[in-house]
Amino acid sequence: MSPVSASSPSSIAATSLRVAIVTESFLPQVNGVTNSVCRVAEHLAARGHQAMILAPGNGPSSYAGFPVVRLPSVPLPGYRGFALGLPARRLVDTALRAFAPDVVHLASPALLGQAAVDAARRWALPTVAVYQTDLPGFAGRYGVPCGETLWPLLRRLHAAVDRTLVPSSATLQVLADHDLPRLSLWQRGVDAQRFHPRHRDEHLRRSLAPNGEAIVGFVGRLARDKRVDLLAHVAQLRGARVVIVGDGPDRGRLRRRIPEAVFPGQLTGAELSRIYASLDVFVHTGADETFCQAVQEALASGVPVVAPAAGGPLDLVSSEHNGLLYSPDSVRELRVAAGRLIHNTALRSRMASAARTSVRGRSWEVIGDQLIEHYRSVVAPSDTLVPHARPRT
Repeated sequence: MSPVSASSPSSIAATSLRVAIVTESFLPQVNGVTNSVCRVAEHLAARGHQAMILAPGNGPSSYAGFPVVRLPSVPLPGYRGFALGLPARRLVDTALRAFAPDVVHLASPALLGQAAVDAARRWALPTVAVYQTDLPGFAGRYGVPCGETLWPLLRRLHAAVDRTLVPSSATLQVLADHDLPRLSLWQRGVDAQRFHPRHRDEHLRRSLAPNGEAIVGFVGRLARDKRVDLLAHVAQLRGARVVIVGDGPDRGRLRRRIPEAVFPGQLTGAELSRIYASLDVFVHTGADETFCQAVQEALASGVPVVAPAAGGPLDLVSSEHNGLLYSPDSVRELRVAAGRLIHNTALRSRMASAARTSVRGRSWEVIGDQLIEHYRSVVAPSDTLVPHARPRT
């Protein structure tokens, strides 16, 4: 039997990888893209791989033991707290050449991602793109008249990568309908110990709802695209106490719009674990979610969920089992669904029991290993079928 060559699939599977993560958002910004990148970096470190993170704006220069290369950004119009990465092509090219990755991971690629795709193509580097932000839907929520014109740009970007990973079946269908090629389903993990019913805190519950109301919670960015103002209709329901966790440009307006709600601000760590588990009902209002990690964290915490029947929540919420779905544009259906769980403790208890079980097997370890296999599957053909010179220094 002939020896296995250094570039064979068997050899690749046995060696560590060098992964360049190019992300459109990172710390100190807290959102779904940032959180996913953090979990990916932590998993790569735990599995003995090497990584580098390229991210826009100011912030930490390292994470999980890996360097973070900071790139130019500008504030997003109408959302000044969000750093929009610029296509700094020379800086991206220099960083990739110096790091010499085996694969380039593109987290929710847009302007910065396009620059990384161009650089990767110049050096024949394998690429995996993670589609996470519904940019056309996001633009529409902010009144930007370019939603549909974004599809040709997205199609061109994703046509240039080796594989696009999509977080939910509904989003996969949307991308397929718009002719984006080489799609694979890759969902998100959840920390089942951090988000667990045992973190329920009766003292916290009494402080939030001193009159014994059912505590209805939302966790996420307080921005227009999340449609959090719909919770004003839930706050009017008898016996409900609405708690809105998070921060963002809409916080001041929402406090005026829903004065009876509790706004604890942005929570992390043990505080976030306690407040999730101390809810009676979790209500999500955003209708443009490609996955919706907050829904998954609520379910892991043993909390039934009310969510729009659109996008990512369709894979997470089984109506009448671990929660209820409502038509995204129907305030009446939202009120009815929330009201059923607020006023029917037996129904709420049954769905709470099913909630955690419904996300069993979705640990970040499992999801992270799936991602590494996606990396390896695009690296192997590149090394065995397409001779090229990597930008090693």
